[in-house]
Amino acid sequence: MKINGLTQLVKSYLLHFFFPKTCVSCGCDLPAQAGSFLCTTCEKGLKTPGPHICHRCGVVLKSGGAHCYACRGSKGEKYRCKIIRSAFIFNTVSRALVHALKYEQADYLAKNMGHLLLQKFALFPELASAEVIIPVPLHLKKKRTRGYNQSELLARTFARELGLPLDTSSLVRSRDTVSQTTLGRQGRLQNMVGAFSCRYPRNIKGKTVLLIDDVATTGATLEGCAVALKQAGAKAVLAYTFSRE
Repeated sequence: MKINGLTQLVKSYLLHFFFPKTCVSCGCDLPAQAGSFLCTTCEKGLKTPGPHICHRCGVVLKSGGAHCYACRGSKGEKYRCKIIRSAFIFNTVSRALVHALKYEQADYLAKNMGHLLLQKFALFPELASAEVIIPVPLHLKKKRTRGYNQSELLARTFARELGLPLDTSSLVRSRDTVSQTTLGRQGRLQNMVGAFSCRYPRNIKGKTVLLIDDVATTGATLEGCAVALKQAGAKAVLAYTFSRE
């Protein structure tokens, strides 16, 4: 056993020598046995939204209050996504993780990021009623190009460790939409109209669904998912993302 352990240690150090680990955010060298893909300084740079956030969409309220303008009063009643919460603010560090996972084929980051999602989940008891987890789907064309759905990878680790069922087949993106990054708030909302559909309503009927995604900006994508899920009979739709712009 000791010899096997020593062999693994030697292999680990040799691998690190030829392919050294570096921090995803700042690029500094990491120890061979580092369990994270961030250095200690950058790990501290991951900040949870707050201290004041909108009770519905979770956006940071710099001047305090209970709701942002878009969710205030009767405006909040139109949304089908009841609550949106995020583990971290979309800053330099969280952006580096999300972009590497999403655009640089760094799918190995998903497990670590899923752990981080779970670590922060206890901060949001308003999400505790979730009964099934559904990742925000990619259109089949985009998934083939990327090779995976980053939100699904995050959701797999998160759901497994939380002990909730993961449903990756009921919700589908039925329309290949243009990138949300090029659109304003209203454009994003309009872009998501009819973009999603539910193939298996029986799987989610009467259940409280927790959507998982990498980033929430305006919440338009999450709202598009929620509309389809509510039409299919979901009791309620909540959302939890890795980061929040």
